[in-house]
Amino acid sequence: MSWTMKRCFVTLVLLFVWRLEDFAEACSCSPAHPQQAFCNADVAIRARVMGVEEVDAGNDIYGNPIKRMKYDIKQIKMFRGPDNDIEAIYTAPTSAVCGATLVTNGRKEYLITGKLEADGTMHITLCDFIEPWDDMTATQKKSLTQRYEMGCDCKITHCSSIPCMISTPQECLWTDWVIERKVSGDQAKHFACIKRSDSSCAWYRGAAPPKKDFLDIEDP
Repeated sequence: MSWTMKRCFVTLVLLFVWRLEDFAEACSCSPAHPQQAFCNADVAIRARVMGVEEVDAGNDIYGNPIKRMKYDIKQIKMFRGPDNDIEAIYTAPTSAVCGATLVTNGRKEYLITGKLEADGTMHITLCDFIEPWDDMTATQKKSLTQRYEMGCDCKITHCSSIPCMISTPQECLWTDWVIERKVSGDQAKHFACIKRSDSSCAWYRGAAPPKKDFLDIEDP
């Protein structure tokens, strides 16, 4: 093999390895209904983002420094989480490693869900439910105070293709993708999966608190 051919071969190998590394670092998230995101989160708050800075977060196992973006926030309301206010939120520095980007003008309000670390700090990723407050529906806002919590023992099963079905009475079938070809569809915006008095689960729609017993897709 000539030197030119060897050099081209090495270049192709390096490009291939680089693309594999790039692919490996890409962030991938499974679809989640807002209620699922709420129930899986340690913290769910309404807040304004006041500023951001890059900070050191220790070293990895190889001794390389770990960077994090620290968002200073003004908490407006806590729907789920610790007794103390959250004053800062941490995330990875780029979207490639699931870092979330927030507007820091001090005026835009968000609903932010995330995890609480052992040291008491809140961390978020692109896979958490993070939504501008003004973009949320009235049902979603109302559900944060009571309705989502009532269904945290239920399982929301994502239907990605037909046929799909539930396997237990404690599941709600989420069909936004197969019906509307998007995950932020009618069920995500206007429904919550609630446990009934007989321990089965069903979709509930409406702004009023659900009655003790209700029918599927009831709209009071």
